[in-house]
Order: sequence, then C-alpha cells, then structure tokens
Amino acid sequence: MVQVLRCDRHGGTLPNYLPTKDYFSVAIGVMMVTLDGTIVAVANPAIQQDLSATLAEVQWITNGYLLALAVSLITAGKLGDRFGHRQTFLMGIAGFALSSAAIGLSSGVELVIGFRVAQGLFGALLMPAALGLLRATFPAEKLNMAIGIWGMVIGASTAAGPIVGGLLVEHVSWQSVFFINVPVGIVALLFGLFILVDHRAENAPRSFDLLGILLLSAAMFSLIWALIKAAEWGWGDSRTLLFLAGSVLGFFLFTFWETRVSEPLIPLGMFRSLPLSAGTVLMVLMAFAFMGGLFFVTFYLQNVHGMSPVDSGLHLLPLTGMMIIGSPLAGVAITKVGPRVPLVAGMVATAVACFGMARLTPGTGTLTMSLWFALLGLGLAPVMVGATEVIVGNAPLELSGVAGGLQQAAMQVGGSLGTAVLGAVMASTVGNSFGDNWRAAELPPLTPEQTELAEKGVQVGIAPVPPGVPAEIARKITDVAHETFVDGMGTAFTVAGVVAVLAAVVACFTKRGENAAQGAGAAHI
Repeated sequence: MVQVLRCDRHGGTLPNYLPTKDYFSVAIGVMMVTLDGTIVAVANPAIQQDLSATLAEVQWITNGYLLALAVSLITAGKLGDRFGHRQTFLMGIAGFALSSAAIGLSSGVELVIGFRVAQGLFGALLMPAALGLLRATFPAEKLNMAIGIWGMVIGASTAAGPIVGGLLVEHVSWQSVFFINVPVGIVALLFGLFILVDHRAENAPRSFDLLGILLLSAAMFSLIWALIKAAEWGWGDSRTLLFLAGSVLGFFLFTFWETRVSEPLIPLGMFRSLPLSAGTVLMVLMAFAFMGGLFFVTFYLQNVHGMSPVDSGLHLLPLTGMMIIGSPLAGVAITKVGPRVPLVAGMVATAVACFGMARLTPGTGTLTMSLWFALLGLGLAPVMVGATEVIVGNAPLELSGVAGGLQQAAMQVGGSLGTAVLGAVMASTVGNSFGDNWRAAELPPLTPEQTELAEKGVQVGIAPVPPGVPAEIARKITDVAHETFVDGMGTAFTVAGVVAVLAAVVACFTKRGENAAQGAGAAHI
C-alpha cells in the first residue's frame, strides 16, 4: 500500500495509507446511480402497462430525473465544498435508496415521476461528492488511476443495466428494478459511515450564493427543457426558441451576478485556466457524440435486428467492456505522459468508430458491429478519465465539488444536445428519403397523414406494417423502413464523427491538472 501524508486540523501531518476501502465505498455509490441510468429504460414498457400510463407520462419518468439531475449538479457540488463531501455523499446515497424504495411502492405513475425527480436530486448530491472525495483522498500521482477505476465502475454499471434490468423485469417485476438500489445503498452507506473521512480544504467556502443558484438553475432548466422538447415541438417552434432565449438570458444574468458577489457559486476565474475550459468543452463534445449516437444504436439493435433488451445489452458488451478495460489503463497512460496525447488519440478513435458505424446496414453481422463498438469504447475510455482529471485537477481543492458538478453537468448538457440535434438530423433524413424509398419499392401510395405517422415510426426503426397485409408487401415495407432508418442513422453518426474530430482539436489544449497535488494534503476532520 502507498503511504501518504494528510494534514491534521492543527497543521501537522498524520501518516496514513492510500485507502482502498475508501475507494470501494465511493465506487458502490457511483455504481448505484449509473446502473439506475440504464436499468430504468428497460422497465419503462412494463411500468406503462402496469400503471396504464400514457407515452408522455412514461417520458416524464426519464425527463423528470434528467432535469432534476442536470439542474442540481453544480449546486450540489458547492454543497460538498461548503459542508464536506462525505456528508453530501452519504446524504445522496441515503436519499437515492429511499426514493428508489418509494418508487417501487408507488401505485400511480404520478408518484413514480415525483420520486424519480427526488432520485435525480439525490443523485446530483452523490456524483460530484464522489469526485471531490477522490480528489481530496488520492495524491497527484495516483489521481488518474483512481479516476480510471471510477470510469471502469461507470462502464461496468452501464453494461450491467440493460442485462440486469431485463432479467429483473422478465422474471420478477418492474418494481424490483428500483428495490435493488435499497440493499446496494445500505452497503454503500455502512461503508461510508465507518470508513470515509471528511476532507475539507482550509479555505473552503463559508457562504452560499443563493441568487446565483436560482439564476443557474433557471438557465440550466430552460436549456435542458428546450433540448428535451425540441423533437416534439420543432426547432423553429416559438416555445423552443422561447426556452432557448430564456436559457441564454439566464446564463448572461448568472455570469453578470457572479462578477459582483463576494463568494460566487462558480468563481469565473476558474475558466482563466485554458486546460479546465478545454476539458469542459471536450466533455460536452464527447457526450454529444457518444450519447447522441448511442441513442440510435439501441433502436437499431432492437427494432431493426429484432433483439430483446437483454440481447441488445449483450451486443453492446464490446463497447462497455472496452470502457471497463480501457479506463484504468488510460489512468496509467495519463499519469506517465499527461492527458493531451491520450485524449487526442481517444477522440480520433471515437471519430473513426462513428464514421464506421455510419456504414452499418440492416444486414450487418455481429462481428462487424462488435468491432466498431469495441473501438468506440476504447476511444471513450481515455476521454472519460482524462477530461475528468483535467477539469477536477485544474480546479482549486476548495472548489473540487463545483468542478465535479461542472464535469457531470457538461456530460448531461452534451448528451441532451447530442440526442436532440442528432434526433433532428434523423428526422430530416427520414423526411427527405422515406417517400422516395416508398415509391421506389412500388408500394401503394400513402396520404399525407399516413406518411407523417409512418415517418415517426421509421425514425426509431419501426416498420409501419398494417395488420393483415400480404407477407410480400409486409417484407417490402419492412425493408423500406429499415433502410430509411439506417440512412438516417448513418447521417447522424457522420455528424457525431465530425463533432468527435472537433473534440480531438479541443483536446490539444488540455494538460495535467495544476492543482491536483493539493489533494493528498487536504485536512480531514
């Protein structure tokens, strides 16, 4: 074990050892949140059927969680900086587990949505605090490896979500998807109570910027809400433009206020660090390409190839498996050579994988898909690790929670932006090509209303085959729908690849965290 020194509250030093048990307790909490991010999607159809929910209500099960999480992350990070990351981490674990149990006991979809919002709020407390604890616990030479293992846990949880969720829904119930968080949360809470040490910087924040919190929350809500609803309303709709304009105004007022308040929520001086700013932009672009593209892969596997959620999760194991393997290896590489080269190489590999997946067809075999998925996971691993270290390591220790919240918020914004923009690309491509493909297959003409309804299904890979049609006609309709969907997916992945190339350029401006060495010297109380 590696010996490190921590300062006590009187300025002396206390011999200690790099605590693997500390990390284990943090990893369990992170696993609970990331597992929940993918496992719930599998349960949504069962929830809809059991609770007689509408499609809009089911969408709110996801959107309510996403909004609460995205809006609260930076504020939650500030709470950790102010009151201690151990306290906020434990509160996040307890609240997440309790709200999960409440969802499982809910008898109506309104209660499910309400407790999902609570899950998002408690998840926001947990995630930045986890990064703050890692930053304060591990010395600079070990921080990258710690973040690498953190990325490995995220990859493993993401991989397990669809498989575990599918098995639980199929063999137990949809409620079990949420109840599983209770024992996991109890274990994480016990480890945290008896093992975690509260690390606090000497110059930790002593006040709270309430107006800044309100302005930032309003701006983030308006942005994420506009991105969520853009697919339904349209990008040119007055409601979409109103929320986007409100977001811009909110961010402007927040920035103005932060220059006037004595102890701001986000000291804007943080962004004088070019590497930190570059790392934040890189995280947005990476999440745009990854989450936006992956959104269509699940439809491709399930609706085009006809796989079950469990089978599609298994087919994605090359991607998540490479993230599991690559994250700790990336931590080692970044420690030795710095983040710039691994980050650039990772985004180049991500771009190549996106361009490769743009060439997928309805008949592409498992081997070819697996190769592109594996390359994507291998490319993403150093970016997840390196960009996180660049953001958190270049922030002062007393702002490590804010930096952790910034990293997580950048991922949420990038993922939402990628899903919305690439969704618009898909809709545009389908709208331009579906009618021509339909006529080329010599199928019976459709009315404008039928065409609009069919295109909405094709955008997610569903063939609009009416009941009772002859098998030959059904086959033609299915071929047209799947080929049109794959054309749209190819265009979306091409855009994602271009964004990944831009991210590789941004990665050239990153460098090792200048303040990472402060971590091992954090006071613990």
